[in-house]
Amino acid sequence: MANLQLTGILEKMTGKDKDYRYMATSDLLNELNKDGFKTDADMEIKLTSIILQQLDDVAGDVSGLAVKCLAPLVKKVTDARVAEMTSKLCAKLLNPKDQHRDIASIALKTIIAEVTAPSLAQLILNSLTPQLINGITTQGVTTEIKCEGLDILCEVLHKFGSLMAAGHETLLAALLSQLNSVQASVRKKTVSCVAALASSLSDDLLAKATVEVVQKLRSKGVKPEMTRTNIQMIGALSRAVGYRFGPHLGDTVPVLINYCTTASENDEELREYSLQALESFLLRCPRDISSYCDAILRLALEYLSYDPNFTDNMDEDTDDDTHEEEEDDESANEYTDDEDVSWKVRRAAAKCLAALIVSRPELLSKLYMEACPKIIDRFKEREENVKMDVFNTSIELLRQTGNVTKGQTDMDESSARWLLKQEVPKIVKSINRQLREKSIKTKVGAFSVLKELVVVLPDCLAEHIGSLIPGIEKALNDKSSTSNLKIEALVFTRLVLASHSPPVFHPYIKALSSPVLSAVGERYYKVTAEALRVCGELVRVLRPNIQDYGFDFQPYVHPIYKAIMSRLTNQDQDQEVKECAISCMGLVISTFGDSLRAELPACLPVLIDRMGNEITRLTAVKAFAVIATSPLRIDLACVLEHVIGELTAFLRKANRVLRLATLGTLNSLVSAYGDLIGSSAYEVIIVELSTLISDSDLHMTALALELCCTLMADSRSSQSIGLAVRNKVLPQALTLIKSSLLQGQALLALQNFFAALVYSANTSFDALLDSLLSSAKPTPQSGGIAKQALYSIAQCVAVLCLAAGDQKCTSTVRMLTEILKDDSSSNSAKKHVALLCLGEIGRRKDLIIESFQSPFEEIKSAASYALGNIAVGNLSKYLPFILDQIDNQQKKQYLLLHSLKEVIVRQSVDKAEFQDSSVEKILKLLFNHCESDEEGVRNVVAECLGKIALIEPAKLIPALKVRTTSPAAFTRATVVIAVKYSIVERAEKIDEIIFPEISSFLMLIKDNDRHVRRAAVLALSTFGHNKPNLIKGILPELLPLLYDQTVVKKELIRTVDLGPFKHIVDDGLELRKAAFECVDTLLESCLDQVNPSSFIVPFLKSGLEDHYDVKMPCHLILSKLADKCPSAVLAVLDSLVDPLQKTINFKPKQDAVKQEVDRNEDMIRSALRAIAALNRISGGDYSLRFKNLMSEIGKSPTLSDKFYSIKNE
Repeated sequence: MANLQLTGILEKMTGKDKDYRYMATSDLLNELNKDGFKTDADMEIKLTSIILQQLDDVAGDVSGLAVKCLAPLVKKVTDARVAEMTSKLCAKLLNPKDQHRDIASIALKTIIAEVTAPSLAQLILNSLTPQLINGITTQGVTTEIKCEGLDILCEVLHKFGSLMAAGHETLLAALLSQLNSVQASVRKKTVSCVAALASSLSDDLLAKATVEVVQKLRSKGVKPEMTRTNIQMIGALSRAVGYRFGPHLGDTVPVLINYCTTASENDEELREYSLQALESFLLRCPRDISSYCDAILRLALEYLSYDPNFTDNMDEDTDDDTHEEEEDDESANEYTDDEDVSWKVRRAAAKCLAALIVSRPELLSKLYMEACPKIIDRFKEREENVKMDVFNTSIELLRQTGNVTKGQTDMDESSARWLLKQEVPKIVKSINRQLREKSIKTKVGAFSVLKELVVVLPDCLAEHIGSLIPGIEKALNDKSSTSNLKIEALVFTRLVLASHSPPVFHPYIKALSSPVLSAVGERYYKVTAEALRVCGELVRVLRPNIQDYGFDFQPYVHPIYKAIMSRLTNQDQDQEVKECAISCMGLVISTFGDSLRAELPACLPVLIDRMGNEITRLTAVKAFAVIATSPLRIDLACVLEHVIGELTAFLRKANRVLRLATLGTLNSLVSAYGDLIGSSAYEVIIVELSTLISDSDLHMTALALELCCTLMADSRSSQSIGLAVRNKVLPQALTLIKSSLLQGQALLALQNFFAALVYSANTSFDALLDSLLSSAKPTPQSGGIAKQALYSIAQCVAVLCLAAGDQKCTSTVRMLTEILKDDSSSNSAKKHVALLCLGEIGRRKDLIIESFQSPFEEIKSAASYALGNIAVGNLSKYLPFILDQIDNQQKKQYLLLHSLKEVIVRQSVDKAEFQDSSVEKILKLLFNHCESDEEGVRNVVAECLGKIALIEPAKLIPALKVRTTSPAAFTRATVVIAVKYSIVERAEKIDEIIFPEISSFLMLIKDNDRHVRRAAVLALSTFGHNKPNLIKGILPELLPLLYDQTVVKKELIRTVDLGPFKHIVDDGLELRKAAFECVDTLLESCLDQVNPSSFIVPFLKSGLEDHYDVKMPCHLILSKLADKCPSAVLAVLDSLVDPLQKTINFKPKQDAVKQEVDRNEDMIRSALRAIAALNRISGGDYSLRFKNLMSEIGKSPTLSDKFYSIKNE
């Protein structure tokens, strides 16, 4: 049936009537698109020949439809038919007499785009390639045919370049010959073709191509247009092959720089192409270009201001006050010359400079000294497109400064931040001149630069606010301003208001407030929303603190209120505007509530109304939290009951964010207005709270418990509240305390909750203590209690005892000590809890116990914890006892050292001092145990030494330094680990003492012993995380040594013979893992020192092929690098594909245990995360291998599902 129908359609397609033909072709297209379409061999031949015939139809719409038929047809007919069609189309394309060449070209491109199977691709290539090469190289062929042929060849190479390896040499020779063509269009298309071919060429052929092009560039007497083509060819090659072009830079860079400087004055394109090629080298071959960076920087700076046809007679340094006359004096911009293309050179120079900034974080300080003044000076550029690129270059410089100096506050005179600060006045002066220009685009660009400046140096504009205000006013008030400009100006204003201290703005409030308030009334919602956000910042600036009346804000209160109120009451507007108006009104009421008493009854009900609307309720809840915490204690009597009712209902909603916000707001309201809320409302809240307390959401639990405490603290008189808490919340709290997940804020809140229960005198202490201790008993249903839960219970017991007063506390301690004295082995769990409780109470009071004899490990460790904490309560009594015991009790040494560690850690946290004699004793004892064979003992000793170093750095650092040269490897390792423990995030007095000695510790990274090397790597990692400024100076020396630790060392791999089978042990694994983790940390804090391009290949590449434990941090590093140094990653992207591909395709053995399967799953997800980060880099599509990898992931259902879930995380 189908064939009969097709025959009918095909007959109509060859009819004379154009409309019939059109309809029949349309019917055929519909048939071909059906899934069930099938046909026999004869019909296929008919079908293909008629469609090819239709391509020449005189009616354009018919031939257009015929082209559309080709896409589904390729998938429905045999490979031989498709190859035959392409061959015919190619002949048509290259036939000088054929009229329909353009249609043949479109048809061929359509077919090539649809072909996916390698077998079919190979068939097509076999027939197409020789025809195309022939068509391109034959003498006397018209330019048009050559261009069409090159076009198709380019498409083919892009898609199937790697399948044509056998013909690469012939293809390359044919294409390179066309670079000498007299026709510019042929040369241009040839450049694209060679670039498409290059990405799949072998290194030898790539070298051959490059050498040939460079030779042409070097030979004298070549026409300028040929030279231009060859330079374009070099740039295109480097863009296509990335880092593989590195080895050829030595030949090409000097030639290009030479052409740039010696080209004749009117040969601007030559300079432009040379600079574009250099830009491509900087981004694609960061490692190999290093030695030429200085020369390229000088070149880019020279051509940034290259303008031979224009002499700048305007006195650029006129005083800023004369800007009124300058408005109309546009003489500088009136010069136009259509022939003048020097702007292209300046634009290429700006982009080349931007590439240098992005790819060379280590040159930042040099760039500030040499390039920054030049860039600022070029803000005066007369060609707008170039000016935008100059702005972009300066933004890249600021952004790189932000990246490199993140977390640094040091302002020494060589740091990029300090150098930037010196340039701020010049930047502001130059930008102000741009803000007075007429061009909107220029002003938008100028605000973008200012915005980036404020983000990088938050408080740098304090002295320049006055000069910037007119520019902001003009941007907001000018009739010609576009909404885009207004948004940029408002965003900048908001950032400035938020990052500077309020008094800076007080003289200018009048000038600022009126344009901002008029922007609130704008019609375009994005402008309005941004203006409302600025209003919020303005409110904070007007009255930074309630008590201090340094500035008269009264004149501005009502205008701001009215502007916001008009937006707040207006229903038909964008959600963003509604939310901004609600937040802003909350701020206004909490800041100026005392001046708006008359307006509150009108305004608060509107906020209540917004609370009832599902879209705006979250914002309204947050606004009430702001109002409730206002020191003005705003009068909410008229709406309080309603608010509490609404909020209580929100606690039942599924929306988590809403519940969290509601808990916070209720807490603030109860604290401030508790006396106005009835106890019946409290009881309802308590019932709702009890459902929110569980370990599935600890953040929510913490907030719920805090609210409970607030409720109890507020209503000591009311018995019913205490009863409600005891019945509803307490059972939940006792369940929660058994959770092994409990920690941090939730644990603190739980402790406060138990203390509040005792204080509120509604619950007996004994009953509470009993229920807490019984929750520690193992139950038949759930078995034992997690170790973490026992610590939580102990902390709660201690808090409870202290809250109940001395008498109760003493009786509890007596009871716990009785438990310890009981010798029966059945109550080991009881003893464990008792010890922990005593430890927690002991830390807060003065006690003593004995319990190291127990046969149970938990009880021993609990006893050492308790002893240490009790010693903190009374140092002079217990410290000598502990030290004496460590020396005399060999068997209990480890436990006693743990007790000592507890004492030292608590002292260093509390900033307490030891007596000198005790320090001497402790040190002597610790250094004696440095060489212990037990790693556990050595670690505890190291931690003790590190924490004492925080208390007594002047004594400790020299003592540790002496031992870095000890003959015992364990001692050297322990000393370095001790230094690691002494480096904490907060500033300490140890910092300046250790600074000059750092290298003597960290240089142990080249020690002979692997334990010492690993210790040095871990210490370096801690420095990088907590105190990066201390190691900046020695990093250039340390990094090569660190990178060396990431390499697999054969001498550390040994085979252990276990009889029936042999087991391979890699002793270097832990060291490699630590080294990569250290690099990961340094990328965060010392990006300007880590030269990514020398690290990625070979070190990171080998890590990606290493053991599971090493691959994981490597994937993380790769993701970070893709984000922070995309150009360095792009340059070597091809070589990273293989290890990633192997990882995602790895299948565990059939008999693998579940743990191995799970680990492999984690590994695949980790690799896919890295691939997702690589996929986000723009320009990744230059790498053919990476493109293939992405398509492989897309085709595999399991991989593509994982990939998309990771992308959406």
